[in-house]
Amino acid sequence: MSNGNGKAQRVFEDRPAVREHVPLMIGLMGPSGGGKTYSALRLATGVQRVSGGEIFVVDTEARRALHYAGHFKFRHIQFGAPFGPLDYLAAIEHCVRKGAKVVIVDSMSHEHEGPGGVLEMHEAEVQRLSGGDAKKAERIKMLAWSKPKAARRRMINSILQQPCNFIFCFRAKEKIKVERGKEPEPRGFMPIAGEEFVYEMTLNALLLPNAGGVPTWQSNEIGEKQMIKLPEQFRGLLLGAKGPLSEEIGQELATWAAGTDPELDPEDFVIPAAYSKGHAGNPLRQYDMEKLEFFANHDKAPHALREAARRVIAARTAPEPGASDEPDDVPDYDPETGEVHDDAHDSEDDAPSDEATA
Repeated sequence: MSNGNGKAQRVFEDRPAVREHVPLMIGLMGPSGGGKTYSALRLATGVQRVSGGEIFVVDTEARRALHYAGHFKFRHIQFGAPFGPLDYLAAIEHCVRKGAKVVIVDSMSHEHEGPGGVLEMHEAEVQRLSGGDAKKAERIKMLAWSKPKAARRRMINSILQQPCNFIFCFRAKEKIKVERGKEPEPRGFMPIAGEEFVYEMTLNALLLPNAGGVPTWQSNEIGEKQMIKLPEQFRGLLLGAKGPLSEEIGQELATWAAGTDPELDPEDFVIPAAYSKGHAGNPLRQYDMEKLEFFANHDKAPHALREAARRVIAARTAPEPGASDEPDDVPDYDPETGEVHDDAHDSEDDAPSDEATA
């Protein structure tokens, strides 16, 4: 079929959109002491529960990953200079050939500023093209980026084709934007890496100094806001997790990446009895609205839990004038028995069904 210009018209096909398997590309960025290496190993262990295969660590950090060899099972590659993009690619392809399903690269920042990395490649190219002429060197600086950028793009494109999940650790340092005639503008902690590579990540977590593996997902610093990446499909999981990055989080991320929804266990809806300490009455009062709505609307949540969560939501969103946000008649949800204790609403409609005790 012609399109009127003598050329064959392209033919396209469409089909219903379905979830498919995609590789994970997780970025952990931050200065020293935020917990990047340990968090990467925790996440990788959780991902492995879904993906199977081996965990490999490509270690540029003076064998730092081996500090945790007693806590995690993984294969270790000591990776030294040169740190060019194609050297990193060779190390990663070695891991995949050996059966890796999760590869941790700690640190990816050497690819940018380490010996033999992209910045050094650029400087060497400037010298080669200019022949040592300082004036010519200024003129060809942009042209000199062609070779190192092409190597990085080849590395990125090849990584994206690997049947493997990746966790990349990026060093970060505080940056300030300086423009003539303007006040210096703090940018916050920025990853030491090429932006085109950082943007390829499925998600980017910022681990600030002494974070202990607890990520920062919201920042007022312009640079940090640009680099943090938290897609909508992970917001409930990661914003709801108040503690450090963990094996359980890694497992849920990998389940999503596998193209399937997590198999919910009844334990997902158990509210530990300890939570009731400091939360008089209904322990559901400790949760934010997003978590309460999860309890209230999920069809696999026990009936009693759904009812209790709905009443806490109602009390918060439509309090009576002059009343507290959560009046005394909000029912108590017993986390040990899965039942609602509510004398004020004791009726057949509010009684737990058999589902609640199943």
